[in-house]
Amino acid sequence: MKKINVENAVGLTLCHDITAMRDGFKGAQFKRGHVIREEDIPMLLDIGKKSVFIWEENAGEIHEEDAAIRMSKIAQCENTYLQGPAEGKILMMASQRGMLRVNKTLLREINSIGDLTITALPDHYPVEKDQRLASMRIVPLVTKEEQIIRAETISEGKELFKLRPYLNKKVGIIITGSEVYSGRIKDKFEAVARKKLGNYPSEILGVTICDDELDMLVAAAMDYIEKGADILVFSGGMSVDPDDLTPSAIRALGADVVSHGVPSQPGNMTLVAYLGDVAILGVPGAAISLPITVFDVLLPQVFTGDKIEKADLINLAEGGLCQLCKNCHFPNCTFGRY
Repeated sequence: MKKINVENAVGLTLCHDITAMRDGFKGAQFKRGHVIREEDIPMLLDIGKKSVFIWEENAGEIHEEDAAIRMSKIAQCENTYLQGPAEGKILMMASQRGMLRVNKTLLREINSIGDLTITALPDHYPVEKDQRLASMRIVPLVTKEEQIIRAETISEGKELFKLRPYLNKKVGIIITGSEVYSGRIKDKFEAVARKKLGNYPSEILGVTICDDELDMLVAAAMDYIEKGADILVFSGGMSVDPDDLTPSAIRALGADVVSHGVPSQPGNMTLVAYLGDVAILGVPGAAISLPITVFDVLLPQVFTGDKIEKADLINLAEGGLCQLCKNCHFPNCTFGRY
């Protein structure tokens, strides 16, 4: 780049966007490629630009917008689209709802190279259509092309990001408890489950209330599996009391229990298991009384069809303690990042 006083820049071409901020506006007043005119000089001076940069071709250097374009090719994945470049950066946007997955190791390596910056939403983050997912730019106006080449090399054959769309899932809900089964108290979980499952492309096959009897629980679960259930949601009987039989019933099905208990609260006693491809969630009673629990954290991944692993649950520990804010704004908070 060549730095030149604005008074001497008439007829020359800008090699970068020039940003202006005034009365709530922030944006590019002059775009890269703009040919400076005599009438532009007062405005440039008004926004504090006594000099501008004119591009000089130098082997081995790359402009910020060209660098952003190259980085966006590393970042972009299925179910996303790009916006920009503008002001030196490119945004990656969601083209549909789903859960963002981030290769955190690769992201760290790229951001360690030098002038390159790629920033994104957290791993396992639930996103909406047209939501911003990631942004790519370099810090200076130009950088050595070798930095971009290095990022491209270490990314070859790897996925930096994935946007996993939600899949249509059939769900069976099984509620346990003699007090509910006998009608002594009214069940409150069904309404909660229907509301939360309604945020995803789900078909609820039914809701079965069972007594504290192992055979009844197993039979209810098998009935939903025979009906094609992709997900079984159990509520009640999830503690460690001897008469809480739900975990035993899940094991009696032949399910592979990933974990009974997770390092996160509320929802400490959550159970995650799989019977083949059928996902099974044992939901503690906290889901009835609190707006957000581990149940909400795990549902997005369950609806992508990606299996939850033990390591995923262990990673809930950092940030796993809900702050119980007066006005809940999950998932825009520390809870449930894993």
